Amino acid sequence: MSYVCLCRRGLMLFSLAGLLLISGCGYTTRSAICEHYRTVYVQPFVNKINITGEADAASKYKINKPMVETDVTRAVVSKFLLDGNLRPVKEGEADLILKGEVVEFRQDALRYTENDDVEEYRLNIIVNISMWNAKENRLLWEEKGFTGYDDYFTTYASSSAVDKKTMYEATPGAIDDLARRIVERTVEEW
Repeated sequence: MSYVCLCRRGLMLFSLAGLLLISGCGYTTRSAICEHYRTVYVQPFVNKINITGEADAASKYKINKPMVETDVTRAVVSKFLLDGNLRPVKEGEADLILKGEVVEFRQDALRYTENDDVEEYRLNIIVNISMWNAKENRLLWEEKGFTGYDDYFTTYASSSAVDKKTMYEATPGAIDDLARRIVERTVEEW
């Protein structure tokens, strides 16, 4: 066999191997949701936090952040854009409608100092969400008590190596975690 013939066979074999690699053997980064769902409308979240209710042992102080529902709505839309599996659109153009309400904004103590000062908190944002088929006005799934959170250390934290925050500085992290979880819940197989 000549050198040219060997080179051609090698090139063909290399090209074939490249095509197999590119095809990915059936692997895809697309979500497992049905193919006919391409768009989503994120209905503005509603703030249903009851700050006038009586506190219980789990939550000594009722807290709220003004406009938290607006921040959650924006974060969820941004995460859908980043994810790319469902494109956020106007309500009339959507295949799916995500509805949600913020029902609790709570910080729980995780760790205390020797003097019983709170050293670390977990900030929880709790929502009720539901996904609807826009064309048939049919409920596809619903989650109550869906939570996003961020843990943060207070100024009482003994270690200088930890990042110390206030509740309001931890809020964007909790909103981001919640939005990520909502999008993951939406695009994974139902």
